[in-house]
Amino acid sequence: MAAQNNAPLPDGLEIGGYRIVKKISSGGFSIVYLAYDEDGNAVAIKEYLPSTLAVRQPGELVPVIATENLPTFRIGLKCFFEEGRALARISHPNVVSVANFFRANDTVYMVMAYESGRSLQEYILQRRDKGERPLVSERFIRKMFAQVMNGLREVHTHKLLHLDLKPANIYLRVDGTPILLDFGAARQTLTTDTSKLYPMYTPGFAPPELYVKGGNLGPWTDIYSIGASMFASMVGAPPQAADQRKVNDKMDNHFRRLEGIYSTDLIKVIRWSLALDPLERPQSVFALQKALREPVEEEKPAPSGFLDGAARKLRGLFGSLGKQAPAPTTTAQE
Repeated sequence: MAAQNNAPLPDGLEIGGYRIVKKISSGGFSIVYLAYDEDGNAVAIKEYLPSTLAVRQPGELVPVIATENLPTFRIGLKCFFEEGRALARISHPNVVSVANFFRANDTVYMVMAYESGRSLQEYILQRRDKGERPLVSERFIRKMFAQVMNGLREVHTHKLLHLDLKPANIYLRVDGTPILLDFGAARQTLTTDTSKLYPMYTPGFAPPELYVKGGNLGPWTDIYSIGASMFASMVGAPPQAADQRKVNDKMDNHFRRLEGIYSTDLIKVIRWSLALDPLERPQSVFALQKALREPVEEEKPAPSGFLDGAARKLRGLFGSLGKQAPAPTTTAQE
C-alpha cells in the first residue's frame, strides 16, 4: 500500500474548533491526529490526504494538487465525506463513533471519539513475543469476534462495507471490548473509479474479489477478512494471500497444524469464511455468528513441543504479522 509522504499539520494548530496535539498515525489515504475540542475532550481527527494525488510540504497547510489529479482527488473527497456521513448515523459500541465533519485547507476532516487501548494486532504481537501458547485462547476468539461481528452487522444494515478488516483495524478498549475502525470503502470506491491510486487492500486479509476491478463485493467480502483475522489471532501471521492461493493453495496444511490446539468446529468456521469462491462463504454476518456460537469445550493444552513446533512452522511459512501491516496506536488510523 502507498505510504504517506506529506507533512502533517503542526502541533498546536487551531482548526475547525479543535487544537491539534500531535500526529498519531498515517497511511497513503489519510493522516490522523490527536486533538482536543473546546471543552478539553480528546478526539481523533482524520484528514483526507491521498499521497498519490496531493503534496504538502513542511510549513504549509493547503496541499498542492496537480491539475490532472484534481478530478480524482474530488471523487475521493466526496467518497470520504459520504462514508463518514454514513458512519455518523451508526451508534454502536463496537463501531468507531464519528462525531463531526468540517472543511478546511481545501480538504475534509472527520472527527471521531478517542479511546485508550491498543489494536488486536498489538495484542497478538505482544503475546507472540512473550511466547504465549496458545497465542490466544479459543474462548477469547469466540467472544471477541462475536462482538466484532455485532458491530459489522450494524454496518451492513446501513448498506456500508468495511473492506479493510484486519487485526490492525480492530481496536481493543482497556476493558477488552473491540471497536471497528479505519473503514476502506471510500478507498475502494476511489480505486474502482480510477487507476491513479495504488491497490487499497491488505494481502492475506483481502479476498480474491478485492484484487480485481469491479469485483463482486458484498457482506461475504468482509466475512473473508473476519476469517483471516481469526486465523491471524491463532497463528500470529496472516493467511496465505488470496492471489497466491488461487495458484497454489497451501491453507489445508496450515489448518491441519492447528488441530489439537483449537477445536475442529472453530477451524471449520474459519475454513468456511476463507473460501476463495464468494458463494461458498457465509452470505451474511448473522450466518457466521450463528456458527461461531457453538459451545466452547474445555480447552485441553497440547504438548508444549507440538505447540512450539507448529508455531515455528507457521511463522516461517507466513512471515511476521507485523511486517504485513504496522500496528496502529489509536482508535482511528489509516
